[in-house]
Amino acid sequence: MSLKGRTVVLTGGSRGIGARVARELILNRADVVVVGRSEAASASVRHLQGDLSNPGGVAALAAAIAAENPDILINLAGAQYCGPFERQTIDQVYENFMVNLLAPVVLTQAVCPGMKRRGSGHIVNIGSIFGSINYPHFTTYSSAKAGLRGFSEALRRELYGSGIDITYIAPRAVKTSTNSTAVMRLAQTARMTMDEPDSVARQIVEAIIQRKRDVYIGFPERLFVRINALLPRAVDRVLRTETMKAKGLFTS
Repeated sequence: MSLKGRTVVLTGGSRGIGARVARELILNRADVVVVGRSEAASASVRHLQGDLSNPGGVAALAAAIAAENPDILINLAGAQYCGPFERQTIDQVYENFMVNLLAPVVLTQAVCPGMKRRGSGHIVNIGSIFGSINYPHFTTYSSAKAGLRGFSEALRRELYGSGIDITYIAPRAVKTSTNSTAVMRLAQTARMTMDEPDSVARQIVEAIIQRKRDVYIGFPERLFVRINALLPRAVDRVLRTETMKAKGLFTS
């Protein structure tokens, strides 16, 4: 499907991987509306400023996004906490679930009526490999992304025949400046493969053009997703070693 002239609303498009996705969309001649707390880096996009970390901000943006009548909504904005669950503040817990799960649900609900009336639309939810392989020290992030994966699957089934497509895309770790020191230290200790953001952005946009259903980026992570679904206890045993290694990073 060509993106030329399509109105695409992209949350989290002001920086990091989102800015790269916005650039790829522009190259494909889409009409891009970026949603974020800060101004978008590119003058070629329109900008909706707002905060997805609290109910009031989400409600305000939902109304503004619905008014755009987007052909495509990309829920990419994310919040991540890396560390022991018991050290996570209540504000960080709320932020992880609000930005990663509740905001995409509310924004999707806001645009669905217009898409249904037109008989066409596309919802793209950017999850994570950690939404299928729930990873220690990313407890709230992983569980929120798991919820986003489940939401995408359920909504796809509900909207069958409506003309609205649902795409769920799960990248693995990505090298961006938004990664915290804790994330980088844990990635090094666990020997995680981290993808280049430009490559991931291109794969995201290609999946949108092809209207794919579920996309898991990276091997062997795609294989581990299947193993975890069938043999979760086997994955438990593998991750115990990684968990023990990571504990040393958070002893202070």
